[in-house]
Amino acid sequence: MEITRIGSQPSAKGPGDWFTGAVRIDPLFAANDARRGAAASVTFEPGARTAWHTHPLGQTLVVTAGCGWVQKDGGPVEEIHPGDVVWFAPNEKHWHGATATTGMTHIAIQENLDGKVVDWMEQVTDEQYQP
Repeated sequence: MEITRIGSQPSAKGPGDWFTGAVRIDPLFAANDARRGAAASVTFEPGARTAWHTHPLGQTLVVTAGCGWVQKDGGPVEEIHPGDVVWFAPNEKHWHGATATTGMTHIAIQENLDGKVVDWMEQVTDEQYQP
């Protein structure tokens, strides 16, 4: 058994190459020899969002606070709320973040494939971001 205590892992600012706006990443657990999953709690301030990206083995989001938007490539922008669970299929191009006026926090869970959990792409434009 392993217990990771709250506050034992430092928060990190979301890098500008991967995010637009103010984003805080709080790691929860990382992949290791016995577990290929990794998770983090990610908090987006109003207007903040990810860049377009994919995950080789997909991604699950569990919304824990606020109100956000998600979109898969070619689909509509969808609103998400606390308790909603979003699944992106392997290699499905997508983005997620807060709405323009409300912050949002989710737990992001993804699996490691050959040392990789995500492929980052171009930033989401302001035009794409507005539903």
